[in-house]
Amino acid sequence: MTFVQLIDCKTSRFDEMDRLMDTWVEQTRGKRTATHAVVGKDRSDASHFIEIVEFPSYEEAMRNSNLPETDKVFRELVALCDEMPTFTDLDVVRDEQLYAATARRFFETVGMRGELPPLDGLMAEEYRDHNPANEQDTVGMDAMRRDVGMWRSGFDFAFSVDDQIEQGDRVCNRWTWRGTHRGDFMGLPATGKQVTMTGMTIFRCREDGKIVEAWWEYDLLGLMEQLGALDALEQ
Repeated sequence: MTFVQLIDCKTSRFDEMDRLMDTWVEQTRGKRTATHAVVGKDRSDASHFIEIVEFPSYEEAMRNSNLPETDKVFRELVALCDEMPTFTDLDVVRDEQLYAATARRFFETVGMRGELPPLDGLMAEEYRDHNPANEQDTVGMDAMRRDVGMWRSGFDFAFSVDDQIEQGDRVCNRWTWRGTHRGDFMGLPATGKQVTMTGMTIFRCREDGKIVEAWWEYDLLGLMEQLGALDALEQ
């Protein structure tokens, strides 16, 4: 179970504390078990700081605490505080990456059978799409619906999201696409073939969670080969 520790402190010497934490990061390289750390400053009290440190488990956090470098830094940190810092230990019972969830809903939505559902709950009106299959970027939700429509008219398909990494306002998605060629696609009449394609998409989201930009990379050449489109070129 993921474990989080909150370190609550007051200090008028934050710059020194910040440098101290940089030293700890360098000295514990390859040994520390912390996976993520965030420091926040109280907007109503410039001397009040809270550090949030994430670990894979409570046991890993204890291993981290027992490092000699951690003990040394802790004693130096206390000396920089105006008062004794407090610690709150938390077992994480819910961890939801909201932008990643939006990305998953997008892939699920565009693969739905029947009429394409509205995308305005997922995408911004000014959405910009960077796609190597297009000579120019696709700009706007209506243009994106036309692009998606081209794929939906050519295939019955679905995405499976194999990996996601969320950082800041971006979500990187590694996916597998599986489809059946049911209609015309890029000049190729329906073949009925079942095809597979892999790719990656990076979404940029804004504060309300809607997708505002995307970068696509996928094996279009491999898809066309599965459809037999390259056979004529080789003859």
